[in-house]
Amino acid sequence: MDKQKARSTEMTRRGFLKMFGSLGLVGATATLAGCSKEPMGGKGWLPQQYQAASSYPSQVRGRVPIDPNNPSIMRDDEKCILCGQCLEVCEKVQTVFGHYELPVKDEVICVNCGQCTLWCPTAAITEKDDTARVLEAIEDPDTVVVVQTAPATRVGLGEEFGLPAGSWVEGKQVAALKKLGFDYVFDTNFSADLTIMEEGTELINRITKKSKAPLPQFTSCSPGWVKFCEYYYPDLLEHMSSAKSPQQMLGALIKTYFAKEKNIDPKKIFSVSIMPCTAKKFECSRPEMNDAGLHHGDETMRDVDAVLTVRELARMIKNKGIDLNKLPEEKYDQLMGTGSGAGLIFGATGGVMEAAVRTAYFVLTKQDVPEGLLNLKPVRGLEGVKEASLDIPGVGTLRIAVAHGLSNARKLMDEVRRGESPYHFIEIMCCPGGCISGGGQPRTALPPSNEVREKRIASLYAKDASYKLRLSHENPEILALYEKYLEHPISHLAHELLHTEYTSRGDKLTAKGSKLG
Repeated sequence: MDKQKARSTEMTRRGFLKMFGSLGLVGATATLAGCSKEPMGGKGWLPQQYQAASSYPSQVRGRVPIDPNNPSIMRDDEKCILCGQCLEVCEKVQTVFGHYELPVKDEVICVNCGQCTLWCPTAAITEKDDTARVLEAIEDPDTVVVVQTAPATRVGLGEEFGLPAGSWVEGKQVAALKKLGFDYVFDTNFSADLTIMEEGTELINRITKKSKAPLPQFTSCSPGWVKFCEYYYPDLLEHMSSAKSPQQMLGALIKTYFAKEKNIDPKKIFSVSIMPCTAKKFECSRPEMNDAGLHHGDETMRDVDAVLTVRELARMIKNKGIDLNKLPEEKYDQLMGTGSGAGLIFGATGGVMEAAVRTAYFVLTKQDVPEGLLNLKPVRGLEGVKEASLDIPGVGTLRIAVAHGLSNARKLMDEVRRGESPYHFIEIMCCPGGCISGGGQPRTALPPSNEVREKRIASLYAKDASYKLRLSHENPEILALYEKYLEHPISHLAHELLHTEYTSRGDKLTAKGSKLG
């Protein structure tokens, strides 16, 4: 009887809602709830963006669509409270959601940046967890597991273990990775320096007309930005540097240069990267990121096999009972473990530009880099769009611009599209603040605070200033790589392993305010 009563009650509730739905009263109630000119929800706490009249009740704002096959992020529907924070960052900060006509064509539009994971108050949206795959590889005695760590990870990981924002934990992070069982630990700063050599040479070739590629040149190390450009500005892709990101460059070299030097079968290597970025999970899965495999005649081989965010690494460390704070500091393995200060500041908005300018100045003038270029203040800080003009002897004035956060990128891209851009070189970072505030970094405030971003950035610049090695072109491991393997920047082999091409995704959407689509 109790079961029958429960069923009867359930059916009554369903019938009740169905009845009112058929009369249109449920929808009317929702509309009326949002018509008040007063801030909704009474006098209690509300996120700033909700202090305005809306067509939705405050507790039901909606959410961004997430494809179940998204390689970067996922959502736990049981945790989602439809608060709209993910919509807010995606539409207003990143200008992705809501900037295309409906209906969508054949895919859910997403640049994989993961900023929604930082803004979600209930952690309903998280990164796709790849820790099980990595642990399986580590536990396989026949697999050589090689890991690399991005610049921004070493100023973020400590926060997961109670340390103040921006705490420097490079040596402890290396020690933790070795304790987890990784066979080799390399530094993505190394391949950031390599990126400067390749991307910088490409820029010089454009400036000196040795290349037919147009100016301005765009940086290409932020995969969320690259995908955004493919969606919304496919007509400008010829401006994109062909240089892969540091992650993908190092991934390709691990299964070629490193494998050759250590006499390891590349098929036995499992390549992992620790990143502050969820879009890196998407990037490593891109079809074209298999150049190491093509080099060995195996199209199924990926340059990078798995990407873990800082949060995933923190969980692995905690699950193994490792106390990060008590670990002695250890150093990266040699061959691809040395990075310059220029490579380190890749983690901050403006850092790629500053690093590139240092080396470009030396290559163009054959003169020592002046002190001003070792502290290029106009491109530092959290202003949305930054610019500078540099006088280079024998060359002329180099005009550069930097943007972080995709709403700011739009401003520069619209200028380029209109033919009004005065710049030679433009750096775009997908995430506000750059990689230090990537979608895979530790959660801080809702929304993420500039105070935390500034502390992480300050930590990177302080270390750069303390290094003796501050120029990418002076990195001894980079020089050895070219001497022993690649020959010179943009050589045939370098182009084969370290460069790529991007393709238009304009057919996947109809962008608002654009004739392209």
